[in-house]
Amino acid sequence: MTGFSLIETMRFEPGTGIVRRRLHAARLKNSARVLGFDGAEQALAALDKATEGTSGALRLRLELFADGRHDITSAPFVPTPEGTVWRIGIAAQARLNSTDPILRHKTSKRAIYDAARTEYSRETIDEVILFNEKDEVCEGTITNLFLDDGSGRLLTPPLSSGCLAGILRTSLLCAKKARNQRLTLDDLRRHPFYVGNSLRGLIHAELAA
Repeated sequence: MTGFSLIETMRFEPGTGIVRRRLHAARLKNSARVLGFDGAEQALAALDKATEGTSGALRLRLELFADGRHDITSAPFVPTPEGTVWRIGIAAQARLNSTDPILRHKTSKRAIYDAARTEYSRETIDEVILFNEKDEVCEGTITNLFLDDGSGRLLTPPLSSGCLAGILRTSLLCAKKARNQRLTLDDLRRHPFYVGNSLRGLIHAELAA
C-alpha cells in the first residue's frame, strides 16, 4: 500500500491541550504499524512541540508519509455554533466497498469521498453520506454517523460496513454512549441522527430530502 499518507485532524484547546490526543496517537501508531509507515512517534513528538505556548484554539492537521516524513499545519479553530443543524445529502453514485481494509484508516486516499461531495452544492448541503455495496449506511465524507433510536445509546455503523474508525466514534463507544449497529436509509428517515468528528463533536443533522 503506497502512494498515500496518514492524516490526523485534531482540535487544540488552551489549558486542555489536544482534545482526545491519546486516541489520535493510538490510531496513528496503529495505522503506521499495520500499513508499514515509519516515524509515528517522531511525528507525535513534533506535534506536541508545535503547540507549545499556544494561546488560542487551533485546528491541527498532522500528515505522516510512508518514509517517516511528516507535515504539521495549524489554523484558528472556530467552533460550530450551538443549535446548528447540518443538511445531509445521500451519495447516489459513490459507493464504498465494505471489504476494503484501507477504509478503517484515515488516509489521503479521498477520491471516492471527493466524488460524493461533488454530487451536491456546498451552498445547500453540509455533508454527504455514503453507503456500501449492501445499501448499508457507512459514513459521511468527513464525519461518522450516530443515530438516536431512543434506547439510551447512539447507534453507529460497525467498521465491517466499511467506515473509518473515527476518534469521536471510538470515544463514544468506549464510554458506552454508543454501540455498533448496521443502519439503512430507512433508519435515518425514522429517527433523529447526528454526524460528527473529533474536531467538531456531534452535530445535529437532517436529510435534505
